[in-house]
Amino acid sequence: MDTFEAIRTLRAVRAFRDEPVPDEIVRRIVEAGRLTASAANRQPWHFIVMRNKDTLRQLGALMSSGRYIAQAPLAVVVATPKGEFPISDGSRAIQSMLLAAWSEGVGSNWVGFNVEAVKAPLGIPDDLTVLAILPFGYPAGSITGENKKRKPLGEVASSERFGQPFA
Repeated sequence: MDTFEAIRTLRAVRAFRDEPVPDEIVRRIVEAGRLTASAANRQPWHFIVMRNKDTLRQLGALMSSGRYIAQAPLAVVVATPKGEFPISDGSRAIQSMLLAAWSEGVGSNWVGFNVEAVKAPLGIPDDLTVLAILPFGYPAGSITGENKKRKPLGEVASSERFGQPFA
């Protein structure tokens, strides 16, 4: 799948088939995050790759939203130092991982509420903050990127100056 097609069709997936994600695809997903550009090339992220079913169930139980982590065959926890640039850089890495996964037929979603609850069970140091948990897996049902509900381009983009129509 080419890059624009992945962006155009990417969907949030919250239900997964009980099928493992092959090691080579897991590596590509994590590599996509690692290879992402960052401010001053600091690469401020740390990715914790989790496949242990008991741990995934434990993480799902800790979430106020994102309980579906418990059914995913894989999750990546993204931790960054506190600060403005690490959040932006980590967000870029997350998007890279989501797109890399989607291009391989693997779905995900960004779980970002109550994620600090996983710090203690995963041994994440106090100087890092949990930016997101990304559960990954093959979608349980048919998912299509068609008919996304998005504002028209003219409502979200201007040409040369705010309010000037972008064609």
